[in-house]
Amino acid sequence: MAASLNFLLLLISSVLLASQFSVYEAANDGLLANGLSIDFHKSTCPQLESIVRTQLKKVYKQEIGQAAGILRLHFHDCFVRGCDASVLFDGSASGPSEKDTPPNFTLRPEAFKIIEDLRERIHSKCGRVVSCADITTLATRDAIFLSGGPDYKVPLGRRDGLNFATRNETLANLPGPSSTADFLLRSLGNKTFDATEVVALSGAHTIGRSHCNSFTRRLYPNQDPTMDQTFAKTLKSICPELNTNTTTFLDLRTPNTFDNKYYIDLINRQGLFTSDQDLFTDKRTSGIVKSFAENQSLFFDKFVQSMIKMSQLNVLTGNQGEIRAKCSVRNKDNASLIKSVGEEVVEDLSVF
Repeated sequence: MAASLNFLLLLISSVLLASQFSVYEAANDGLLANGLSIDFHKSTCPQLESIVRTQLKKVYKQEIGQAAGILRLHFHDCFVRGCDASVLFDGSASGPSEKDTPPNFTLRPEAFKIIEDLRERIHSKCGRVVSCADITTLATRDAIFLSGGPDYKVPLGRRDGLNFATRNETLANLPGPSSTADFLLRSLGNKTFDATEVVALSGAHTIGRSHCNSFTRRLYPNQDPTMDQTFAKTLKSICPELNTNTTTFLDLRTPNTFDNKYYIDLINRQGLFTSDQDLFTDKRTSGIVKSFAENQSLFFDKFVQSMIKMSQLNVLTGNQGEIRAKCSVRNKDNASLIKSVGEEVVEDLSVF
């Protein structure tokens, strides 16, 4: 009898694991951008994914918080002018780069170093055949998985951009933490993301930290009525002033684990940003928040689909762009960077 029960439990576990695997595999069945494929580097750099994951395991063993930095870097790259690694550029004589624009001031310097270190390792093994854009995409997938999130296949074959975006272009494409759900739905809707995808992508806030100045306007001079009183009191003890450089976790329950607890935070009125909490306030998104809070597998499935979609925004393929020899600079055989710079004052952080 005991043996039969053990077999039954094993069978159920196997079915659950298989069903979860099929979900994340199914998420890859959508349309791929022209020039991208799952096995793009199969012959030119067969050890690519192993190199990335092996190195990131070492990085995250020392500091798991770096995973959120990589994830955020990928968001900030893709949403501005597509996943072309333009956010990795240093500035030039023509003006500051994307990383020197306010929404990107708080991108972790270590994230840039991690990507460049991966590029060096990959190019030393395979030659200059893998773009910085592909490396960033793979590193993001592994940041999610190694933090406890879903594993999934990503389409590869991106080329690196030749220019960084202007200041105004960067500002226009990165919503701030004070954004409402309505603004997020319109902004990301312009990039063809629906409400479910917007809420799913916001779930990236299940890991990472934020500076106080990104949310203290919800505390001072008057407390945001949508914020839980106990949560507000805790935040005020961490951020006693309106302008302070202290940081706190985005998800108070499991800050370094990629899971669905972020949505439980929102239901309990413990979302850190307005852009977080308003997802539960807005009737168009509150039901989605509840469904993700109740079903982590559903969240993972929708998150994977949304990430794969995001990772294909305006990608360069084929003979477009280049494969950089160093992620922060354009190759010498291409023309110099020329971009105008506009002046505008905005928040120092973006939603993603």
